[in-house]
Amino acid sequence: MKTPSIPIENQAPMRRNGRSTRCLGALMKIDRRRFLAYAGASLTASQLVACGENKIATKGIPRSRFSEASTAEEVTEGIDLTGRVAVVTGCTSGIGLETMRVLASRGAYVIGSSRSLERAEEACRSVVGVTSPVSLDLGNFESVVQCAESIRAMKVPIDMLICNAGYLGGGNEKQLIDGVEKHFVINHLGHFIFVNRLLDRLFIAEQGRIVIVASRTAYTDAPSDGILFDDLNFSYDYSDRMAYGHSKLANVLFSLRLSTLLKGTRISCNSLHPGIIDTEIDRNFNSFMQFGMKMYAAVGGKTIQEGAATTCYLATNAALATTTGAYFEDCNAVTVLGNNHMHDVPMSEKLVQVSEEITADFLVDQKYPTKESLLDDRSS
Repeated sequence: MKTPSIPIENQAPMRRNGRSTRCLGALMKIDRRRFLAYAGASLTASQLVACGENKIATKGIPRSRFSEASTAEEVTEGIDLTGRVAVVTGCTSGIGLETMRVLASRGAYVIGSSRSLERAEEACRSVVGVTSPVSLDLGNFESVVQCAESIRAMKVPIDMLICNAGYLGGGNEKQLIDGVEKHFVINHLGHFIFVNRLLDRLFIAEQGRIVIVASRTAYTDAPSDGILFDDLNFSYDYSDRMAYGHSKLANVLFSLRLSTLLKGTRISCNSLHPGIIDTEIDRNFNSFMQFGMKMYAAVGGKTIQEGAATTCYLATNAALATTTGAYFEDCNAVTVLGNNHMHDVPMSEKLVQVSEEITADFLVDQKYPTKESLLDDRSS
């Protein structure tokens, strides 16, 4: 990976304590603030991103004209979502808020969630369009059930279920929730229950879409063995980076398996990497790492508007009506080559099996209703 070069101007001597200093025979002036910024960005990049993975276009899936520079507004231009219903988890900031804003601006009715109902209400008020706030704490399975049931009580089809909310720890201090590592619980198991309890509402939509915001850390930072089924509490080795990548790999594999389980229905499921973006997900980092992340995002990352593009593209583009089980980067499906588990079908099957065992008390047996049964439900 190329690290950002430090800007050097060979026009004036570097100054230290008010006195000129010559360095390697050249007269140089280094802006200390810019030096620290680029150094922080370089350090952060080395910790968060691994380069060199080979990716190819996924066969059989239409290539879009959009790129890493496309915005959510651009990829949804001309699309009328009037009458469509979207659920967006983590709607209060970053790409979740931008996703809600853009979908609402195109006419969709958007249900936005946050751990804090007050923050969800504030986010909903900030966008133009029809929205409803709900409270959802993905680390509390009772909260997940309550939120899903409150949405089901609205008795509307769900056209777009966007699993966007996420957690990224800081300080490499492992935390457990009921004996399971926190990233895995919030980023995977919470959404696993949420999707399960809302599936019937997706089935009765004209073409329900599940969009799971994962990350390329699923193949750059996840454990080499993939999902640690025998060590979900990370008892042997732990870092925030690895735990986050582990949970994001679970996102990708869940999407892969769900697409198979839903074959023959009108529901599709795809996952994506939004890009490197300066959002509130780094709120648990120390101040130096936060600063470095901001600088890296500014130098080589995406804006929030660009970061929400792939999510909105997957949720709305007509060309993807039959696309399911794929992984997207920059609005295009890619197959990641090399030593990773991104497309590991047996592992995806075991992931769903183990997830069902862990969350069994919070799941429902899914019966796929028809539009007629929903009408009967509404009239009862």
